[in-house]
Amino acid sequence: MFIDISPLRISRDYRLLFFGQLISAFGTAMSFVVVPVQVYQLTGSTLLVGLLSASEFVLILLMAFVGGAYADFIDKRKMLRLTEVGQTLVTTILVFNATLHRPRVWLLFVCAALHAGLVALQRPSFEAMLQKIVPLELMSSVSALNSLRWNVTTILGPSVAGIILARFGAGIAYGIDLVTFGASLTAVFLIGAVPTPTQTQQRPTLKSVAEGLHYAWRRKEILGTYLIDMNAMFFGMPTALFPALAANFGAGTVGFFYAAPSVGALVATLTSGWTKKVNRHGLFVAIAAGLWGVAMIFFGFAQNLYLALFCLALAGGFDMISGVFRMTMWSQTIPHYLRGRLAGLELISYTSGPKLGDTEAGIVATLFSVRASVVSGGILCVVGTAVISALIPQFIRYHGSEGIKQKDLEEALRETETKNLVVE
Repeated sequence: MFIDISPLRISRDYRLLFFGQLISAFGTAMSFVVVPVQVYQLTGSTLLVGLLSASEFVLILLMAFVGGAYADFIDKRKMLRLTEVGQTLVTTILVFNATLHRPRVWLLFVCAALHAGLVALQRPSFEAMLQKIVPLELMSSVSALNSLRWNVTTILGPSVAGIILARFGAGIAYGIDLVTFGASLTAVFLIGAVPTPTQTQQRPTLKSVAEGLHYAWRRKEILGTYLIDMNAMFFGMPTALFPALAANFGAGTVGFFYAAPSVGALVATLTSGWTKKVNRHGLFVAIAAGLWGVAMIFFGFAQNLYLALFCLALAGGFDMISGVFRMTMWSQTIPHYLRGRLAGLELISYTSGPKLGDTEAGIVATLFSVRASVVSGGILCVVGTAVISALIPQFIRYHGSEGIKQKDLEEALRETETKNLVVE
């Protein structure tokens, strides 16, 4: 019933990644709150807060394909090291900007976009590396542990950020983020050697990127995971509205809005042992996504702070369940030689929704009202989930054991093709 920590026990490299990311992600979660709040404080515009996410999405879209292609070709440790150094430099710029008499809004946009681009470069290598350092049968446990790490940091980070921002200012919050990067830098430089791709592996080209896109389109169950999550996050994730909503409840409360979904996700994570017994992963992804939308509808109508936070926590629990099954499907069914490129597509799927959704939420709130934006988004999330499920029946019918067999078969065929090329 409770979370399985076997991956932490058996893999030194996974332990390094887990705890390094745990510490640094705490600081990053603080900056995740402080940057949009700064934009709102300096401009008073929910639309600009929404456009902040849109600026991030541009580089995510570009760099995810590049990061995915290179993850299947180069030493993944190099990518992790370079991108961690890059994120540290970006945070240094945020600290400097916060010391100015009037921080530059354009610089906040630039730093947010650069940080998002570096994450997009890094994430495919991170995801592809997991297949090499943890046994496939433990991937649902890895998904739960990664969710645990994310949930802990996104509860503590935003909660502390809201208080620090109100009492000490943005500079201190960014400074804490900068210090925590020391843990992740240490981890990625200590990680052991990971098997590198074979010499016959394609160099990163547009053709290799197209191969990943074609594979995702052909595997309808994988395509379903992307579309379901993009729909849910685009319509049902009104993060851009949190500063405006929190303004009604007083200074220091904004962090609780960002943290609340992770509280529910943490509870779901700690009780995620049952997920190992489920094989109908696609069906459970769809159910959880639909319930996320229902929770967001209730959140939009909530007048009391505690009720609003409870609805957000409930939504976060459903999102975590969806995430565990999506990550399990990706890790168990995608062959090694395509893992990096598909991880790039996964990154686009689970970041494009929230980023573009912030813009959508900001526009609707500007044209109508904050409540109308939240409630309509929740309704469209539920409707979209039902439509996608009906249009892609392979996704709903997906069974985990069949996915593993598919992966083994494709890798065996690839190995045979590689041997034939070497002989020729």
